[in-house]
Amino acid sequence: QVQLVESGGGLVETGGSLRLSCAASGRIFVVNAMGWYRQTPEKQRELVATITSGGSTNYASSVKDRFTISRDNAKNTVYLQMNGLKPEDTAVYYCNAEVVNSDLYTLAHWGKGTLVTVSS
Repeated sequence: QVQLVESGGGLVETGGSLRLSCAASGRIFVVNAMGWYRQTPEKQRELVATITSGGSTNYASSVKDRFTISRDNAKNTVYLQMNGLKPEDTAVYYCNAEVVNSDLYTLAHWGKGTLVTVSS
C-alpha cells in the first residue's frame, strides 16, 4: 500500500559526511510528519530528527548542529544530511512517515533501514 525506501547508508571515517534519503510511494493522499530514527544492538530505537509538512524540525541533542533534516513534499522524500560523523553514530537508520492514504486512513510507516558505519 505505502512503501518507504531508504538509501545513502555506508561506511565513512570519523568526521566524514553522508546523506540519507527516504522516498514514500504508493496509495498516498498526503504525508504528514517524517523522520529518522536509529537503532543499535545495544540500544532501543531512538529519535534522530523529525520534520513536519510545514518544515518545522526537531533534533536529538546528540546530533543537533551536525545533522540536518529536510524534505521535498512534491517527491514525498525526506533527507538527512549527516556531517561530523562519530563512531557513536554507527547504527541502522530507519525512516518513518505518517501517511494519510487514498482511503483517508492515517498510519505510521517504517522503512527497512539503512546501515551507517563510522570507523574510528
